[in-house]
Amino acid sequence: MAQIVVRAYIQIPTLREADPRIERQMSPQIQSRRCLFLLFVVAAALLPVALSRDQLSTRECEALGFTGLALCSDCNTFAEYVKDQELVSDCLKCCTEDSDDETSKITYSGAVLEVCMRKLVFYPEIVGFIEEEKDQFPSVKVQYVFNSPPKLTMLDEDGQQKDTIRIDNWKREHILQFLREKLKSASSK
Repeated sequence: MAQIVVRAYIQIPTLREADPRIERQMSPQIQSRRCLFLLFVVAAALLPVALSRDQLSTRECEALGFTGLALCSDCNTFAEYVKDQELVSDCLKCCTEDSDDETSKITYSGAVLEVCMRKLVFYPEIVGFIEEEKDQFPSVKVQYVFNSPPKLTMLDEDGQQKDTIRIDNWKREHILQFLREKLKSASSK
């Protein structure tokens, strides 16, 4: 994602340039207003830069090719091999903090396992889970979406999407363990 930086050069003539006599007569209130105005202009110019460092949404990250699987430490390792700073920056905007304490406490009310019916043949572990293990998790629904990579969409109490996690290379045991730890109905049993 290319970032466009627009620099605006605003020339504000000093009162000395306009009329040297006026500056001597300028009250402290006018001087403070002028400083406040300049401070506002600088803050407005820096606001987009500060906002660009925020986390991106799940959909934005997927569009960039990143999933909810990346830990921030993975992005640092990624930076050692890929010298593209913009790509590393995008990774850091889409990563999950490494702190096990915070992420291990998060639970969800349900999940949607989304997969493409035509690609299912390439994922025998996911087929095995759907056919043999899925019934253990009544809050997990399977949704067949054309051309979708296998992913789990985690839902909150209102059924709204909270997180999306790609599970292309997960083993059946990993899917089971993840759902047991993260689903409220499964963890309360």
